[in-house]
Amino acid sequence: MLQFVTEKVSVWEKLKNETRPIFLYGMGDGAVRILSAMRTYHISIEGIFASDEFVRGHDFAGYPVRKLSEVEAEYEDFVIVLAFAVCNPQMIERIRTLGEQYQLYVPDVPVVGGGLFTPEFCEEHEEEIQTVYQSLADERSRQIYANIINFKISGNPAYLIDQVDSKDEIWNRVIQPTTHEIYVDLGAYNGDTIREMLEYTRGKYHRIIAVEPDKKNYRKLVKFVGDTPSVQCYQCSAWCVDTELPFASKAGRQSAVAMDGVMTPARSVDNLLAGNPVTLLKMDVEGAEREALWGASRSIARYAPKLMVSLYHHNEDIYELPLLVKKINPRYRLFVRHLPYIPAWETNLYAICETNGNTQYAE
Repeated sequence: MLQFVTEKVSVWEKLKNETRPIFLYGMGDGAVRILSAMRTYHISIEGIFASDEFVRGHDFAGYPVRKLSEVEAEYEDFVIVLAFAVCNPQMIERIRTLGEQYQLYVPDVPVVGGGLFTPEFCEEHEEEIQTVYQSLADERSRQIYANIINFKISGNPAYLIDQVDSKDEIWNRVIQPTTHEIYVDLGAYNGDTIREMLEYTRGKYHRIIAVEPDKKNYRKLVKFVGDTPSVQCYQCSAWCVDTELPFASKAGRQSAVAMDGVMTPARSVDNLLAGNPVTLLKMDVEGAEREALWGASRSIARYAPKLMVSLYHHNEDIYELPLLVKKINPRYRLFVRHLPYIPAWETNLYAICETNGNTQYAE
């Protein structure tokens, strides 16, 4: 087993062996996925609760949704399984406090695709995971990488709370944007990352290309961009070739390529750029990062843009995407950073070539 993987028992086995009542905290798609995995492991729950202020007398998955205060009044001790994403600092602190009072798990279920991240999964992909770990450019990346994997196995949120970075640290010390970036934003959403880049370059850049397939998000993106000069917006998916794909529009950021979706244009970065350079390339495309990387492979090999790539949609992303980046362009130095988020969403790969002027970043 990998030496830096200290967790040997999956969260599912721990829950299966619990004798205390188990309560699911939260509802939604994450809860559905967790309940499905629990059924596979024959794990029973006592019920479902939500924060007191969100309980409106409704049901979920056949259970009445109770208030946390009601559960606390009835049960002296119980196990909490968190089933929703948390990024608000106040909510993260609430989860940390609950974890001090009760046994609290945050099971890792993939955003896209099937399977579970277990010790057996790690053992099956030990060689790839070890290769990525050894190729990371600094000790902080290695520590975060180890923590993410240990979290995925154990469901212990302390691994996430203990290793976080601020956007300032990531933009200023890792990405180090210049005032003449040619920025390609895949999964541009409503322009939030463009806004970030403009903040750190003081509004200066050479060119921006924004790709967003979801209709509602695209309208917000276009509204945000307005008449800003040298910005091109495309309503399409990012892919390895130019084609059409079934795309399912969902609320917020969760829209993705899906078999039950509406046929939507898809473009490769290489074809969008048509041989023109790119200096900064971001990919948060809800599970299509591997295809998007292949679709940008000629540009990555030729121009070595700084890369920002999501690592958390598929179980395999944690090793497949870094290895693919190094395969396309071996000159990259790889960094991993995690923004404040529970579960392990907003865990990202940052790939920097020394020719981009980032050689001053040190451990």
